[in-house]
Amino acid sequence: MTAGFVSRFPVYGYDKRRENAVKPSDFTQLTDTISNSISQTISNTLSSIPLNSLFKKPKNELEGEQQAQGPSVPDDLWIKCPACKTMLLSSDLREDLFVCRKCGHHFKVTARQRIRILTDRHSFHERDKELESVNLIDFPGYDKKLENARKNSGEKESVVWGTAEIDGNPCVLCVMDSNFMAGSMGTITGEKISRAFEYAADHRLPAVVFTASGGARMQEGILSLMQMAKTSGAVKRHSDAGLLYVTVLTDPTTGGVTASFAMEGDIILAEPGALVAFAGPRVIEQTIRQKLPQGFQQSEFLEEKGFVDAIVHRWEMKKTLAHILQLHKKEEPEHDGL
Repeated sequence: MTAGFVSRFPVYGYDKRRENAVKPSDFTQLTDTISNSISQTISNTLSSIPLNSLFKKPKNELEGEQQAQGPSVPDDLWIKCPACKTMLLSSDLREDLFVCRKCGHHFKVTARQRIRILTDRHSFHERDKELESVNLIDFPGYDKKLENARKNSGEKESVVWGTAEIDGNPCVLCVMDSNFMAGSMGTITGEKISRAFEYAADHRLPAVVFTASGGARMQEGILSLMQMAKTSGAVKRHSDAGLLYVTVLTDPTTGGVTASFAMEGDIILAEPGALVAFAGPRVIEQTIRQKLPQGFQQSEFLEEKGFVDAIVHRWEMKKTLAHILQLHKKEEPEHDGL
C-alpha cells in the first residue's frame, strides 16, 4: 500500500493524523449540548404562554354574527309539570288556566293571574293598594326580605283585595299570593283582609277569599299572631249581618291562616291536591309518634272528613262561584208604585 493511497483514504490505525480526528465521544457531547439548548428554549417559551390558552377554542369571526342572526328558543317556552313530568308549552298552559292537561295538576298562580281568571273583564277595582309592611319590631334582616319579596312578586303585600263581578255577580274578592314571603300573614295582611270584610259588611256584599299561605309571619312576632283574632272578628261582623262568605283553599294553606279566617267560611271550597294544614305532617308525626294516613292534609282527605264542602277544578271555579253567588243574592224589594 503506497503512502499516497493512505493519505487520500485514511484508515483508523494507519492515519498519522488520527490524534486530530473527531472521536465518537465528541459527537455525544455535541448532541447533548444541542438537545439541552433546545429543551431550555422550549421550556422558556411555554412558561411565557398561559396554560388555558393552549386549550382555548379558536375564535370564529363569523360565529357571533351567525348566532345573532340564527333562531333562538325562549327560556320559558316549555314548562315541566312537577306531577307527571310532562313538558308543556307555556302558551298552552296559560290557555288551560295553569292546569296540566295530561294529569290535571294545578300549578300555583299569582294573585293577579287568579283575578284575571275569575273576574269579569275590567270589573275588579283594587283597594288599599298603597298599604305595605314595615319592620315594626326591628327584626334582623326583615327589611331586606321585604325588599326582595316586593321585587320578586311585584306586590307590596301577600294579599290583594277589591270589588269585582263574577259572571255579573258583585262581591268583595280577596286573593292571597304565596310569591310574597310564602303568603305569610303579617300586620298589613290582616289589616287588608279585615278592611275587606268591613267594606263587604257596610255595602252588604258577599265575600270570596282565596287562601294561599305559609302561616303567620315570624318576623313580626306576636303582632302577626294577633291578626288571627283581628280577621276572625271582621268575619264575625260580616256573618252577623247575614252575608255570605265563601272560602277557596289553594295550595298551600297552613298555619295561622288555616286556624283563623280560612276555615270560617259559610261554604268552604278547595282546589284539587291542595295542602291544607295547621302544622306540617313531619312535625305532627314527631309529636304523636305515629305515621299519618296516606294523603293526610290534602284537600281530598279533608273533603272526605267533612272539613271541606267540595273540591272544585280550576276550570269550573268561576262557574261554581257564580252559581253560589247567584243563589244567595239578596232580591231587591218590589215596589207597587204607590
